[in-house]
Amino acid sequence: MANSPRIKAILGPTNTGKTHYAIERMLAHRTGIIGLPLRLLAREVYDKIVALRGPSVVALVTGEERIVPPRAQYWVCTVEAMPPGMGCDFLAVDEIQLCADPERGHVFTDRLLNARGLHETLFMGADTMRGVIADLLNPVEFIRRERLSELTYAGSKKISRMPARSAIVGFSVDNLYAIAELLRRQKGGAAVVMGALSPRTRNAQVEMYQNGDVDFLVATDAIGMGLNLDVNHVAFSATEKFDGRRMRPLMPNELAQIAGRAGRHMSHGSFGVTGEAAPLDEGLANAIMNHQFAPIKKLNWRNDRLEFGTAEALIRSLEAAPTDERLIKAREADDLGVLKTLTALPHVRDQIRNANDVRRLWDVCRIPDFRGISHGEHSGLLEKIFGFLQDVNRVPDDWLARQVKRIDRTDGDIDTLSKRLAYIRTWTYVAQRKGWLDDESHWRGVTRAVEDRLSDALHGALTQRFVDRRTSVLLRRLKQKEGLVAEVNDKGEVLVEGQFVGKLEGFRFSQDKSSTPDEAKTLRAASLQALAPEFHLRADRFYNAPDTEIDFTEQGGLMWGEHALGKLVAGSDPLKPQVEAFVDEEAGPDVAQKVTRRLQHFIDRKVATLYEPLLAMSKDETLTGLARGFAFRLVENLGIIPREQIAGEVKDLDQDARGALRKHGVRFGQFTIFMPLLLKPAPTRLRLVLWSLSKGLGEFPESPPPGLVTIPVDTSAPEGTDSMSGYRNAGERAIRIDMLERLADLLRTEDSRGGFEATPDMLSITGMTLEQFAALLTGLGYKAEKGEREKVKAAPQVAEPKAEDAPAAEEAKAEEAAPEGDAAADVPANAEAQKDTASEEAELEVFYTFTWAPKARNNRRPQRDGDKPRGKPSGKRGKPGGKKGGKPQGAKSFQARPPKKEKAIDPDNPFAAALMGLKDQK
Repeated sequence: MANSPRIKAILGPTNTGKTHYAIERMLAHRTGIIGLPLRLLAREVYDKIVALRGPSVVALVTGEERIVPPRAQYWVCTVEAMPPGMGCDFLAVDEIQLCADPERGHVFTDRLLNARGLHETLFMGADTMRGVIADLLNPVEFIRRERLSELTYAGSKKISRMPARSAIVGFSVDNLYAIAELLRRQKGGAAVVMGALSPRTRNAQVEMYQNGDVDFLVATDAIGMGLNLDVNHVAFSATEKFDGRRMRPLMPNELAQIAGRAGRHMSHGSFGVTGEAAPLDEGLANAIMNHQFAPIKKLNWRNDRLEFGTAEALIRSLEAAPTDERLIKAREADDLGVLKTLTALPHVRDQIRNANDVRRLWDVCRIPDFRGISHGEHSGLLEKIFGFLQDVNRVPDDWLARQVKRIDRTDGDIDTLSKRLAYIRTWTYVAQRKGWLDDESHWRGVTRAVEDRLSDALHGALTQRFVDRRTSVLLRRLKQKEGLVAEVNDKGEVLVEGQFVGKLEGFRFSQDKSSTPDEAKTLRAASLQALAPEFHLRADRFYNAPDTEIDFTEQGGLMWGEHALGKLVAGSDPLKPQVEAFVDEEAGPDVAQKVTRRLQHFIDRKVATLYEPLLAMSKDETLTGLARGFAFRLVENLGIIPREQIAGEVKDLDQDARGALRKHGVRFGQFTIFMPLLLKPAPTRLRLVLWSLSKGLGEFPESPPPGLVTIPVDTSAPEGTDSMSGYRNAGERAIRIDMLERLADLLRTEDSRGGFEATPDMLSITGMTLEQFAALLTGLGYKAEKGEREKVKAAPQVAEPKAEDAPAAEEAKAEEAAPEGDAAADVPANAEAQKDTASEEAELEVFYTFTWAPKARNNRRPQRDGDKPRGKPSGKRGKPGGKKGGKPQGAKSFQARPPKKEKAIDPDNPFAAALMGLKDQK
């Protein structure tokens, strides 16, 4: 017996997270192996680890299944299939209390005594193993795990009164089938889970239960071995089982292992009895509730140091007695019984010539009796397989193909399919043995495909026999209406005897108004026959629908496609809205709860996704003092606050506080404090709904069309609508707050006291005409004075004279160079004509001059970070000048009609010099 200081025993009742803890510890190491008591549980754990680390590094090894990628680091196995001498950093064995099991206990005991990880070893199981583990493995570290939820005894209940989400446990196939049949008639159906099922069939049945297609589970004690199910109540239909040799009562710890499956995580559970099972003794019930059981003192043991010199030596080594008083010799297992039977046959003895033959015979004897046939039949099959291996060193392909072909049929009832599934497990096991077949990979694929087909067929047969979705409690309450045929078509129309009686819209039934009162009552009662199962089916489909199929309206409605399923209502916090589902009372509380839960999940995820920056800031523990208070204000205002509302608080923030807030995307604008990411269309649409809910508005304002820089101001909208929409009111139009800040950056460079004109960049940002821009700035506190002036045209470009025009060009140059007096004679007439032409061609343009002119009640503009207090906006200053030095140089003279500017004289005009002379004489 090996001792190691690195051994830990994680002990406690069910629902303590022991297996989950073991998975976490294994993944913390570079390599690891975990042994589990059931093939079903091994597959479940394998799927979990694959989801976390990918299939390329995870292996699954059971008697009938072997998935081993080339770079496997983590091995998930049944305890019997754990490869010896793996040398992994981590090793774990689950349900270690099975050391005391009469049939399989010796395997678990061997792992307890001999299996070790290089760095860490875990044994998980019941607390009843503490004493014997301490004696055998000293030193060992014990970790006690407490149950996460309470377990209570509920006494005896009839199956007809069994609460939903219950598991009824039995220990014979006939008993289980009878219970499932009764549940089909009374409760609409049940899923069936037995250890003999393949993982594929078991998973399909469990999925049907987990999805809510059925509310009841009929199972053997296989559910006690760590299978995770949403069970609220466990009812025992019997408390005795056949252990392979005799009927015996279940031990208290065995009952507790099964009863403990009630309740998941923090959800409480209950257990009791039903059918012919007698109520549990008070002391036994208390022991199960308090997890108090007699400690296990003896472990089943079989010698692991086998001798393969001869068959007799092998049998002697298998029958050796333990030398430790805490170990008891295991009863004769099936493999040892078959070994004795085969070695007694003369022709088999003649085939055993050396130790390798003895090893091969022992490997054949270890093929489990999946079929549950007699000892003689099972021994006969193994005799034939051993003969093939000895004669031709393999199992012949043609013989194996005939065995598989006889099984590869999906017709027949449940019992027939179950037998075929058990038979194929034998050949699946044979295909997993190395060196027994010419093409192991081919036969593994063939047997797995047959098992999958049989598994699907068995699931279909179980569902067809034990599930009737049309049956429910509501139908039985209307027995007098059973003669009426009612249905719901794909359009949601409810038909009774082929006649339209109403329509199902979402989860609300709208009855046809044309019927008389007496007829309406009868038709509604009949329509419920169709609606009762439809409500549940529709609720299941909705619960599993992706978020992309669900949406909220701008008035707070919640839609599933075209159906209104509920509405949003105010919660304790603007970012935590609640839902109110639209579900008819006749649908029942389960449907209403399922619809409500799904809608709540949707809106919670929507808020978390669209307001992630805001929520992250609210959870930032590094924000303290004024910064934390400011963050609270921002969260409270859904990420947007007009600056004038918190000017004092902004002023009090130091640069460190502002920097901390800026790291979360907060922008301190001149007009608004906001988070730019929350201005996008989707957060804006949701913000208006959340804000309207928190304000208790009867009608919610709609969000602006996306992409618009300015929008018309709705004077009838509630105060604050503009900010929540991401805009700021400025007269008759409102401008998007982020674009307003860009505009403010440009305005700050202008002389707002002396006056300035709009630049192309300003008009480009707003997308406005000059008149609209003037109205916008007026709304922002500026004064706009309108004027007209002669539009300055760009100077025309004179083309170079062509060759044929050379004489005329020379003449023009000559005239230009002539003395002033010579040209003067012709100038007056030409000048007058020039002036007339300029007058006719003059084009006026409208312009605005803007100056800061805040209203009396608010004589200082909003300020940005770092601004010095002042009464007017800053900007470029003109130099002193003008009359009496009172008006800055560059200031404009404002008139109703500014004087026209004379048209500039074209310097390329040959009469330019003469015209300039006339101008000087005036």
